[in-house]
Amino acid sequence: MKNQLNLFDLSQKVDYKTEILSGLTVALALVPEAVAFALIAGLSPLTGLYAAFVMGLVTAILGGRPGMISGATGAVAVVFVGLISTLKINNPEITVDEITQYVFITVILAGLLQLVAGLLKLGKFMRLVPHPVIFGFVNGLAIIIFMAQLAQFTTDSTDPNAPWMKGPQLYIFLGLVVLAMLIIWGLPKLTKVIPSGLVAILAIFGIVYFFQIDTTTVGDIASVSGGFPIPSIPDVPYTWDTLVLVFPYAAIVAGVGLIESLLTLNIIDEITQTRGKGNKEAMAQGTANVLSGFLLGMGGCAMIGQSLINISSGSRARLAGIVAALMLLVFVMFGSGIIEKLPMAALTGLMIMVSIGTFEWASLKTFNKMPKSDIFVMVVVTLVTVFLHNLALAVLIGVIIAALVFAWDNAKRIRARKFIDDKGVKHYEIFGPLFFGSVEVFNEKFDVKNDPNEVVIDFAESRVVDMSAIEALNKLTERYKNSGKTLHLKHLSDDCRKLLKNADNIIDVNVFEDPTYKVLVDDL
Repeated sequence: MKNQLNLFDLSQKVDYKTEILSGLTVALALVPEAVAFALIAGLSPLTGLYAAFVMGLVTAILGGRPGMISGATGAVAVVFVGLISTLKINNPEITVDEITQYVFITVILAGLLQLVAGLLKLGKFMRLVPHPVIFGFVNGLAIIIFMAQLAQFTTDSTDPNAPWMKGPQLYIFLGLVVLAMLIIWGLPKLTKVIPSGLVAILAIFGIVYFFQIDTTTVGDIASVSGGFPIPSIPDVPYTWDTLVLVFPYAAIVAGVGLIESLLTLNIIDEITQTRGKGNKEAMAQGTANVLSGFLLGMGGCAMIGQSLINISSGSRARLAGIVAALMLLVFVMFGSGIIEKLPMAALTGLMIMVSIGTFEWASLKTFNKMPKSDIFVMVVVTLVTVFLHNLALAVLIGVIIAALVFAWDNAKRIRARKFIDDKGVKHYEIFGPLFFGSVEVFNEKFDVKNDPNEVVIDFAESRVVDMSAIEALNKLTERYKNSGKTLHLKHLSDDCRKLLKNADNIIDVNVFEDPTYKVLVDDL
């Protein structure tokens, strides 16, 4: 019980100034991101801001990775685009308020699914994600973050059809963006007392304010003014049809959220040389999404961009995430007038630097050193992430390709050493795993027609892995039986012997030397 209630590591040394300033920087960067993602989904900006507040606060307190930031994300917003399209097809007269209620119930259901995943400790399966998949995921996400900033170079970032800036408007905006990037890049080389991202935002704000420069501000995108989110139950018909409608999207939201959150956790682990708790993070993400749905938020997951801002600013504790969430709510309730005056150029420069820092540039240097299959996996995951914006699908495809490559490589590694002893018995010593991929090569090793009347197959250096391997052994024993020859299987486990059928009269297993490993198949 003590471990469950130990939310904060009181033994950890906390730099309160760094944590508070990092939280403030993250809060400022969260505003345009939350608004933009809400607009992508066709929702009110406040649904994105409330989601960022709830997700950020709950995961900062309960999450498995101190320093990681959660909020409304583009990956989740894209899922809601599909839900909203389906709702409009089913009911062309549906209103925005009604659509929003369906989004809320979907978020709550997604949170419940994530809680189940956490209870079942499914976070451990993230260890099955190969490094090339993580590289591809990170690189794709970096490109998405960069591409999302290009809309700020149009005359209206909320309109996909808006023309690009021209003339002085473009030059001023571009100049401010470059200046912000230079500050973020150069200031840490001089001092790390204050987060460079915060200094860049304040510097650009000061330049624009005192020189009365006419440029795009947060207020030009949408108003961020609002009150404290009042808890409410989504107003939807609680019927089987509603469940059938929202469940597929809830499952995708849950999957995308967990995959993005756990991959972000792994990335932060590598940067900080510490280890987070995946199952605890899954529980926190689920709890946050459930509360987000009841508190008028669109849900979300871990945000790699904001997390990297936080970590690069020096944060290592939970305090920065708590400060960021609370300050975001303060901005919405009391400081919207000031926040709406922040130049988008400063925030755009900040996010571009985040995308540059997110991209694994070292992965480009490994192209001539990594196996071609790993490079292929990395490129495929990157392309799927960039063009489909479906992070769950990208990771799933990458894992499947990597698994097939692994199976193919191991299928080629099975081999047999053959010899005939002084008694005229032929021995086959098998090396390498016997599974579905290596069955065909395994069968080619045996010369049933020309073998002597007694044959021994020794599995001391091999392992029977799956049902395909069991069936291969069964058929091999039948072939020797039909030829009137005796076959002995040596060093085969009890599990394998029980699953072999129709061979009791001709199989002689050395029970004294058999290992006790288990075969991962159902009993026949």
